[in-house]
Amino acid sequence: MIQSKLKTIFLALGATLIAISMIILPVETFDASKRGLTIWWGTVFPSLFPFFVISELLIGFGVVKFIGVILEPLMRPLFRVPGVGGFAWAMGMASGNPAGAKITARLREEKQISKIEAERLVSFTNYSSPLFIFVAVSVGFFHNKGLGILFAIAHYLGNILVGLIMRFYGYSKKEKLEVKNSKFRVWEAIRALHRTRIEDKRPIGKLLGDAVVSSIHTLLMIGGFIILFSVINRLFFHLQITALLASVIKEFFAILHFSNQLTIPFISGLFEITIGSDLISRVKESTLLQQSILTSFILGFGGFSIQAQVASILAQTDIRFKPFFIARILHGLFAAIITLLMWDPIFGKQYESNEFPISLPVFLQNSHSFLDKLYQWGIEFGPIITICSLLLYIFIYSRRYVYKK
Repeated sequence: MIQSKLKTIFLALGATLIAISMIILPVETFDASKRGLTIWWGTVFPSLFPFFVISELLIGFGVVKFIGVILEPLMRPLFRVPGVGGFAWAMGMASGNPAGAKITARLREEKQISKIEAERLVSFTNYSSPLFIFVAVSVGFFHNKGLGILFAIAHYLGNILVGLIMRFYGYSKKEKLEVKNSKFRVWEAIRALHRTRIEDKRPIGKLLGDAVVSSIHTLLMIGGFIILFSVINRLFFHLQITALLASVIKEFFAILHFSNQLTIPFISGLFEITIGSDLISRVKESTLLQQSILTSFILGFGGFSIQAQVASILAQTDIRFKPFFIARILHGLFAAIITLLMWDPIFGKQYESNEFPISLPVFLQNSHSFLDKLYQWGIEFGPIITICSLLLYIFIYSRRYVYKK
């Protein structure tokens, strides 16, 4: 009871402090809000919206059930989740945070996975997309193409390790791990696909409308969290709270022989990975290895902004947030350790300084060019996609409102 009251007081004081800070620092609050809105408006919405819509359609049409039957022999022994988890795994990687949580919550609502399986699945299906790692972080912030390879290896391999560890979460001897070997698994998957589509009696128009409405509802929530944490991050910096937290971490960094100048950027990255990665890349008093290790950690940790988005999505189901939070800490640690271990094999000692950017292999240069053009295209046309999508949402919602009346 006392603990609950202390929590209430702490939350009330925190909210009051933020409100007063917004009044005292209106210019900083406005600038931070505008920056968060720009990120959501131009990048997050247009990049996630198509994936959210298509994932809803694939679930409704039974394609996810089809994939689940095919991938059952892989996902069940490795991660102790049904084969449909492979869909969340792949889509989460392709579209980035927090798509994995969105799809996992949807699978749980459809009763395709159990509560324990959902908590295992969500722990390793939320990570940064290759577009963000290669273009935004390695090229945009560090101006070093080769770092993208290192970040990607550390990030995705670390995530697989998290999945392998979380397979023991909620383990029960009653849980069946045997997967029947069937020569006709494809036909079994086709039957499951057809059965799922027949059971969902919504017409295609209704299914598409539901997919658009559900996706935009989630993206509006994500946008709110991005703006909120952008403001909180800026206010904490001006209120010297970030500096206070950095003074604590400074002692730990001293043990690791990391530059003290990395403490404040690291704290910022714990709140928002985009801001943190950018600030870490600007610290000239540190080595590139130190910057890479910390960047890999915050990419794996995800930042409180993304974690709040996931918590909001999971709150609509019976999936608990605590396993996901523990998995994020593990992911950050694994990614940081892998970055350290892979540094010499990939870069060698000659790249210990920022002055020696590494070049990508020939077979990856074209892919980087494509990603770069795709990123620039998103910046240019992202706001237009956002506006058109919101207008479509208003149209569908208004038609349904009139129909109900």
